[in-house]
Amino acid sequence: MSLAQILQQSGAIQSMAGELGIDEQTARVGAGALLPAIVAGMGRTSAGSTGLGGLAGAILGGGGGGMLDAVLGNKPTPTQQGNDILGTIFGNKDVSRSVAGEVAAMTGIDEGVLKKMLPILAMAVAGYMAKQAGGNSQGSGGIGDLIGGALGGSGGGSIGGGALGGILGSIVSGMAKR
Repeated sequence: MSLAQILQQSGAIQSMAGELGIDEQTARVGAGALLPAIVAGMGRTSAGSTGLGGLAGAILGGGGGGMLDAVLGNKPTPTQQGNDILGTIFGNKDVSRSVAGEVAAMTGIDEGVLKKMLPILAMAVAGYMAKQAGGNSQGSGGIGDLIGGALGGSGGGSIGGGALGGILGSIVSGMAKR
């Protein structure tokens, strides 16, 4: 089962749609297009100089599995944790903006909606990974295994959008090298 399907079944997509004031289909398409960039960013971060420790610290320090609960809750999602994760995986806001812009051009979804969706989606993914890792306070072990599985087990692109995932991966890689 893909990460997009897991988030759909968990209710994260429906919750995000309600919070953003969009229909569930739009949320599903947007999430499917953004997920490859988020997962690719997590993969690059885990292989980079900060390694899994930096990513695991951002996930566990941000609330671990509680981040998914925050997305699923009835209150507006406190997106600072999601923005912190995006900062860790993308390095700067320009990359996040570029990802949102490219996805908007490819999907027709408003770029402003996608910019709001990114931190919520990052929190849902990180929260799900933390829950699957069993809240491993050791950090990188369980979360690293999940990131590795998400990247290696499905070839990256099939997580959310096939060719779109490959395109976004290239965009994010290029932006990160600047």
